[in-house]
Amino acid sequence: MKNETLQNNPLICDPVEGICGVPENSANKEIEVEKMEKPLKVVYFTDPICSSCWGIEPQLRKLKLEYGNSIDIEYRMGGLLPDWKYNSGGISKPSDVAHHWDEVSIYYDMPIDGDIWLEDPLESSYPPSIAFKAAQLQDPEKAVLFLRELREMVFLQKKNIAKWEHIEAAAIKVGLDTRQLKTDFDGKAKVLFQEDLKLAKDFEVRGFPTLYFMDHSGNKEIIYGTKPYAFYETAVLKLYPTAVKKEYKKDWLSLFTKYHSLTAKEFSELSGIYRNESEHVLDELVTQEKLSKLTTKNGAIWMIKEN
Repeated sequence: MKNETLQNNPLICDPVEGICGVPENSANKEIEVEKMEKPLKVVYFTDPICSSCWGIEPQLRKLKLEYGNSIDIEYRMGGLLPDWKYNSGGISKPSDVAHHWDEVSIYYDMPIDGDIWLEDPLESSYPPSIAFKAAQLQDPEKAVLFLRELREMVFLQKKNIAKWEHIEAAAIKVGLDTRQLKTDFDGKAKVLFQEDLKLAKDFEVRGFPTLYFMDHSGNKEIIYGTKPYAFYETAVLKLYPTAVKKEYKKDWLSLFTKYHSLTAKEFSELSGIYRNESEHVLDELVTQEKLSKLTTKNGAIWMIKEN
């Protein structure tokens, strides 16, 4: 896929490069580092409907488990879909995205049901992005859980997360105050979202996901797109060679206690179980009524059963 196609239409995600493109590329600017409490900061430019960002979830979760003591991850919204003015690369309307999402689902080995673009398509990714900024105002940790819930809704449950009813449902599930969320969604969060868009422009972000790994001296490593875990670990160790990899419990209960939902790819990445065995292990836990399973046409996700 040509870079110029990505530049013209950010909805086209190149699975080989692992990135959903946006206009005005290149990232060689000096970056100011502020408010660093840990040795490294990762500024993560993303979007709720970015399929390549969904593809990075297994690696990102593992990075947090192994190097969470050394890095802070700062989530920034990039504004992937302002509206439907794009007309290139074979994508000019929502229904054109459906087959594309089905294709990248197979490539990333992460469940994505593209039929949402046929059944209840989003007009823009701005509303869920603004909602995420509103969630950050309440609780940064819950905001990350909220973003995950929004992604599961859009990629697996075929729910239009630009609609307030689904935003509210995701907020309730992760324990956010929905009244405050709506107040901030209509006010402060819009300003913060615009600040994120400006920051992405200042950083000259060329697509999503883009991760800037930075130390206190301003040294940086930039990783574009969905890459194997070793790329992210190498970026950490290059900037902070004395970083200590944390050992974590890899049994199914510990993993599902930490992350209440996991795909087969995620479970394999975090547990160390071979991918061709991970789904069998998870299905056996469903048989034992320890997990529940949501199946889509392009894969499944498993959830811990609440007592």
